[in-house]
Amino acid sequence: MTTIRQRRVGKGTEAAEDQPSEETNVKPPGKIPPDPPGGKLWNIFSVTVGGIFAISLGLLTSVYVATLHENDLWFSNIKEVEREISFRTECGLYYSYYKQMIQAASIQQGLHGLVYDNKTESVRTINILERMNVYQEVFLSILYRILPIQQYLEPVYFYIYTLFGLQAVYVIALYVTSWLLSGTWLSGLLAACWYVTNRVDTTRVEFTIPLRENWALPFFAVQIAAITYLLRTHLQPAQERLTLMVVFIATFLFSLTWQFNQFMMLIQALALFILDCLDMLPTAKVTWLYIIQISGLLLVCVLQFFNSMILGSLLISFNVSVLIARTIQKNLKKGGLLSRLGKLILHVLLVLCLTLLINKFIKKILNLESDEHIFKFLKAKFGFGATRDFDANLYLCEEAFGLLPLNTFSRLSSTLLFYVYGFVLFLLTVAAVIVAFRNLSGSNQAQLKEKMEEYTVTLKPDAAYSLVHTVLFGCLALSTMRMKYLWTSHMCVFASFGLCSTEVWKLILKCLHLYTCQRTQVIKYSVPIITLLYISFKFWPGIMDELSELREFYDPDTVELMNWIKSNTPNTAVFAGSMQLLAGVKLCTGRTLTNHPHYEDKNLRERTKQIYQIYAKRSPGEVYGILRAFGTDYVILEDSICYERRHSRGCRLRDLLDVANGHIMDGLGENEPDLKPSLYPRFCEEIKKNLPSYTMHFTRVFQNKTFHVYKLAKHK
Repeated sequence: MTTIRQRRVGKGTEAAEDQPSEETNVKPPGKIPPDPPGGKLWNIFSVTVGGIFAISLGLLTSVYVATLHENDLWFSNIKEVEREISFRTECGLYYSYYKQMIQAASIQQGLHGLVYDNKTESVRTINILERMNVYQEVFLSILYRILPIQQYLEPVYFYIYTLFGLQAVYVIALYVTSWLLSGTWLSGLLAACWYVTNRVDTTRVEFTIPLRENWALPFFAVQIAAITYLLRTHLQPAQERLTLMVVFIATFLFSLTWQFNQFMMLIQALALFILDCLDMLPTAKVTWLYIIQISGLLLVCVLQFFNSMILGSLLISFNVSVLIARTIQKNLKKGGLLSRLGKLILHVLLVLCLTLLINKFIKKILNLESDEHIFKFLKAKFGFGATRDFDANLYLCEEAFGLLPLNTFSRLSSTLLFYVYGFVLFLLTVAAVIVAFRNLSGSNQAQLKEKMEEYTVTLKPDAAYSLVHTVLFGCLALSTMRMKYLWTSHMCVFASFGLCSTEVWKLILKCLHLYTCQRTQVIKYSVPIITLLYISFKFWPGIMDELSELREFYDPDTVELMNWIKSNTPNTAVFAGSMQLLAGVKLCTGRTLTNHPHYEDKNLRERTKQIYQIYAKRSPGEVYGILRAFGTDYVILEDSICYERRHSRGCRLRDLLDVANGHIMDGLGENEPDLKPSLYPRFCEEIKKNLPSYTMHFTRVFQNKTFHVYKLAKHK
């Protein structure tokens, strides 16, 4: 089991222009008066200073996470096999394709090996580029081969430095988004500082480097920054076209690098749909964003050899449904309050029905079942009936797919982030409700509009989008802990924007009858500066201590296993075992696998369930027959799974298998009434007794404290 131990001593501004608060409506007022010459010079100076801070903070964050990774593993000093083992579970699988491309005789041969791969799943040839999002590994490997850097930089360092470099892009994008929302780069500075001081909850790149989300989230942040700029008023046509191009490129790269892109963009599309229905965003720009999402996803679909999971995604069905429904209901935004509400309800129902019909139709035509495990998981998670489905329960029992732990909020509160976020969220939600009510009531009611503006400010389109975005992704994070990184990073942006926003402070001071323009400006800058000073004094010593703490990678049992496999088994040998371990086997040894952690394929899920019978209560003959059906030569048994204690009863892997097989679970506790005792003992325990019924099929060839490797007999 991999552990980290203490290291032994050895060698070793302002934005270019503030948006006036009156620009809440989608329809822009008249022309903006030109800035005086002195104001232009100040704007140029301010943008330059803000840009320097953004780039500097991005680079410093990149160096920071790279240093943490080095200090935690002593990556520069450990052996190559240890470096590869540190890429755990699916991380190792993705990195193996980068390694495969680097070691190929030519780029063409490397690509051919990915398109016609017969080592990732035994007795089956699959297209890796179609099944998995690994174009980033392909691009990096080609770049490494053509650049004259081989003698200066090892392939693994080129890979991890690229990922750490993307963290700079991520932080800069968050900085710019906050700056655009608030009109001052001080907001961006605060957002970046919050991102770093809340690192435990905003990123995990330093210990899960090749994860798809670490590639994708920087591009998602760039897309959000571009959308924020797009939603500003008074953009020139050339500016708008250029911004749409940036949105498209960022959307495409985000979609290309993460298999869960469609679900994240579906939430984004829902945010746009809600705001468009409430007349809080310009319809033309929303339409362009819908089209960009569809076109970006379809382009990825083409590159992934027409991946059916993309074609059957809810995002495409939803966006197409919205565009069709809008064409049918042309007078959606006309009439009084009751008329608008009635039309709105019909519109939502029409979009929902069309989405389900189109999605069902596409899946029926394509016979698509790749994503059914996700919907089974969601159905069970939200209480729509218990399930014995092995795949759904496998997700339900993982902590990463559980509810967001409460201690997350205590950590976020220690930096003041959660307190500020909650305060800003409350204020802008109230403002959004008032603006939405006024929009639905009809824009011609000037008297109502004047009355509202005495107490509140109108909500700008970019701020409205940011509000709904953070609410929807907050709901996602609360329900699924693994998705919290999409929320917490934007939380930094949203909280810093609110703290530096003229509109927010104007609203507060007006409610307290203390509003003056000068007082608003003083508070707008003084409160963020005080917050920055507090964060610096409180967390700087901790960051320095963290950077000075030196540890090293330590996993001798896995290293011993990988070295034994490389030295004592043929290159064509097929290995069975847990999907997490087998990803490391492929990376470290290049041997053929029976199953792996990339779970978005129905056949692979069924295969994994069959392979996992090695931890169930099955006869040796049954297990042998299953393994040989997949061409298995060696099977690896792990004590950490066979005698698992990490999960409670009912969530251990052996319990999930027992329930799926209709058998009573081990240990004290209740069982469902229709479960029956198995006729056979647990395979992974009984095989170690070397009984004749087992030794006729399996011969132990390797053993240490963690792993047991058995070679399968080849009966005629």
